[in-house]
Amino acid sequence: MSLFEIKTEIAPAAVDAIDELLLEQGLENWSLLQDVIAGRAWLVGIFPDAATARASWAALSPLLPAEASPAAPEERALGDQDWRDSYKAHFKAWRCGRLHWVPVWERATHVLAPGETAIWLDPGLAFGTGNHETTRLCVERLVARAESTPRRGRVIDAGCGSGILALSALRLGWTDVVGFDNDPEAVRVAQENAELNDLGSAIRFATADLVSGLPAGTQADVVLANIQADVLLRFIPQLVNAIAPGGLLVLSGILARENDQVRAAYAAAAPGWRVEHRLLGEWSDVALFRP
Repeated sequence: MSLFEIKTEIAPAAVDAIDELLLEQGLENWSLLQDVIAGRAWLVGIFPDAATARASWAALSPLLPAEASPAAPEERALGDQDWRDSYKAHFKAWRCGRLHWVPVWERATHVLAPGETAIWLDPGLAFGTGNHETTRLCVERLVARAESTPRRGRVIDAGCGSGILALSALRLGWTDVVGFDNDPEAVRVAQENAELNDLGSAIRFATADLVSGLPAGTQADVVLANIQADVLLRFIPQLVNAIAPGGLLVLSGILARENDQVRAAYAAAAPGWRVEHRLLGEWSDVALFRP
């Protein structure tokens, strides 16, 4: 099957607004690619033929926000292999501390120094690359925790998505790691990604929400919740009560403009805990350290 691709580079600051636009308009042929490390982003459409692609671009381009500053679109016909491999050009290996996140097609050539470890990524399996700011904020907190404290106790990846944070915790040395998501498809993909990294027998993923996934009495050394601010604000008791003494709660998926509200709400619910936050582009995190 031959397909037709139309692609334009856009300003990274416009990614979130364009993502919302695509959802609102139901434009399923269009997708966004972003490389936070390189500071670049692209809007890509895949269509059955050139005429359909150009008509869709003509309809979409006037709706793009001014800050998108789209480049002149590039067009090309795609054969089967081109279509399967086109995403590879946008995903590069990156590292945080001793943890490397590496495209699976570089597995045979990527060099790890002694003491370093890797998560192998295949975006073609909907795994993600960790390039989004919210994921990077969580990974950096997790790496810092691994470097500063013994890796004991449980790690919970709440709203695990494709499981990338849970798998990172295993690679960093935790042995009791669980993840859950309310989307059964996400749980299936997370398990698939665990097997890609030879971790299929080392982790448990389950279909659950923040109530059933964090029942009363749950205690963990680290809880990672990379979700979104409105959900985080609805489930404060469940997340705070899941932290064991001396433990860490990491909240991400928070727009920078929402950080004050989330931080204040959690600080009020966890008096005496140390509270930190960081900004990365338009996104932010909140970290709470229980005494």
